[in-house]
Amino acid sequence: MELRQLKYFVKLAELLNYSEAAKALYISQSTLSQQIKQLENELNCQLLERNSHTVTLTDNGKVLLDEAMKTIDHANACIDRINDVRNLQSGTLNIGATYTFSPIISESVLQFMKKYPHIKLNIFCKSMEELIVMLQRQEVDFVLSYKPDGHYENIDSHVLFENKLCVVVNNEHPLARKESVTPMELQKYKFALPSKGMQARNTLDAILDEKDIELNISLEINDISILLGLVQKSSLATFVSRASIPEHCNLAAIPLDSSNCEMEGCVHLAKGRYVKKATKEFIEMLTETDSIIMMRHKWFEDIH
Repeated sequence: MELRQLKYFVKLAELLNYSEAAKALYISQSTLSQQIKQLENELNCQLLERNSHTVTLTDNGKVLLDEAMKTIDHANACIDRINDVRNLQSGTLNIGATYTFSPIISESVLQFMKKYPHIKLNIFCKSMEELIVMLQRQEVDFVLSYKPDGHYENIDSHVLFENKLCVVVNNEHPLARKESVTPMELQKYKFALPSKGMQARNTLDAILDEKDIELNISLEINDISILLGLVQKSSLATFVSRASIPEHCNLAAIPLDSSNCEMEGCVHLAKGRYVKKATKEFIEMLTETDSIIMMRHKWFEDIH
């Protein structure tokens, strides 16, 4: 039994489709079928049931899946520890960041690449739900996002900074001169909003639902940089966390006068999993960036 075969089996068990699994593994479908067959022959049992329409796990397959995932976890942890012994001179760091969080990490990414040029960075920008699944599957080493509404038992979340949801407009917009704005005041303006499912949008929708308010929404998009660019050049308003707004960008962030608009920036790690030195180093760099320090100062000023 080879580790490679177990990885093939786990991917096939995840997708339950030979063609899609082979594509995801960058191998031919015939190679995948052959390797699974060899695994079944070695174990002397059928692991999958396959007909013209579906692929399903047998009872034996379900047992192997659990053990195979543990074996792969141990193998990955061994590789991580060996790379750490090399004192960050090689290896890969896989980072997950939500769309609204991704603008915050650029400074630490550049610092890390300069200090550790031999470590490859892979950065995945997706929704919170997608990234948590990737973290559970060990496809990313950690996730950066705002604190989710739900609780994940197998995930440890550590707060990096406190932040607030703000109304964002260009400096010529009528709202730009206000010190704060209530949800009721927003109904007469046009909005471009983050797409549903994004964390800023989730926070906003909860506020609007509670107060039974509907906004005039002209556009929804899941790219924060494009969203802010549109707001810069138009009379549209939007909602993002204050942390997502670049400095010197001709935009005004007006605090929303609501009790439940807090957004906590967090790093999420899988419970019980070995934490790479590269992960620890990147997170430490992130906490010491100018943007994070500035957000902490702004939060302190807001509550005082």
